[in-house]
Amino acid sequence: MIDQITLVIIDDHPLFRQGVSDALSLESGISVIGQAASAQEGLQLIRHIQPQVALVDINLPGVNGQQLTLRVMAEKLPTRVILLTAYDDIAQKVHGLRAGARAYCTKDIQPEGLYSVICNVVAGNYVLGEQVFTAEELAVWLRNQSVGTSDFAEQLDEPPYQPLSEREMEVLGCMARGLSNKEIATALGISHQTVKNHVTSILHKLGVEDRTQAVLYALRYGWVRLH
Repeated sequence: MIDQITLVIIDDHPLFRQGVSDALSLESGISVIGQAASAQEGLQLIRHIQPQVALVDINLPGVNGQQLTLRVMAEKLPTRVILLTAYDDIAQKVHGLRAGARAYCTKDIQPEGLYSVICNVVAGNYVLGEQVFTAEELAVWLRNQSVGTSDFAEQLDEPPYQPLSEREMEVLGCMARGLSNKEIATALGISHQTVKNHVTSILHKLGVEDRTQAVLYALRYGWVRLH
């Protein structure tokens, strides 16, 4: 008897989580063993039960799916991450895969398609839409891609971007809402100087020149949302 593939779903929309869980429950060989609504909850869940696969919304509020993937990789957890997105974007694909994700697919994927992606990932492959790669083939594909269309977007042949800390992601989210440094300090309960330090670090890590570029970068890659 083939062992069940253990899987968790991390998405901030409960109806979507339940819909995916219900759809996968109809497929033999997959067991959904947990759900989480945020990256923080998801990381705790992955640490605790160590599923084989995590389906992760790339556009989670606060710490996003790419950042969560980086943490899973940094902690050397055995879980393989599949990033889910509402739209198909080449830059998100490249950043997600460079962060350590095993697959990238849109949320309108059919259940049988998602089942195939999961099985391929467990088998050790990488999946982009209908394309299935070995690690060597993926490396070639990545070298042939370029990222972004603006002057400040990083290029693929440069070192991978440095992950932002959880606090920096919170500051970046506040920046996207148009808050000033003083307002961010009040909202997060930290000093004005600490906010300035975080903003400087964010600009450096993203390789951008000002707050506007940082917010555009984050919006482009689905790191923050405008409410």
